[in-house]
Amino acid sequence: MNSSEKPTGIAAAAILSVAVGLLALAASHLAAEYSEAAKNWVHGWGKAWMPGAQGIGPYSGKETLALIAWLGSWALLHLWLRRKNVDLTRAGILFLVGIGLATTLLWPPVIEKVLHILHGGH
Repeated sequence: MNSSEKPTGIAAAAILSVAVGLLALAASHLAAEYSEAAKNWVHGWGKAWMPGAQGIGPYSGKETLALIAWLGSWALLHLWLRRKNVDLTRAGILFLVGIGLATTLLWPPVIEKVLHILHGGH
C-alpha cells in the first residue's frame, strides 16, 4: 500500500455497522413482541427524544435502538479497523449474512415461530 491509499478497514467498518444496526432493529422488534414490559422499555427509548413518539408507539424506540447500534458500532469498528487492510469480500459476505438474518427475523412467519418457541411452545 502506498501513502496515498487508505486502509480498507474504514470501508469494512462502515458496511458492517449497517448490518449491526439492522440486527439491532430485528432484536428490538422481537423483544417488543415478546412481552409488554419489553415493549414499554423499547418505546421508552423513542419517547426519550423523539417528538410524537407516543403516537407511533414502540416503533420509535426500535428505530432509536437501531440508530444507536449503527452509529456506536460504526465508531467502534472504525477505531478498531481504521489502520488495517481488511478483505472487503469477507466484509461484504458478513454484511449480506447480517442483512439476510435481520430481514428473516423481521418476517412475520419467522417472528411468530420464534415467539412461540420463546413462550414455551414447540
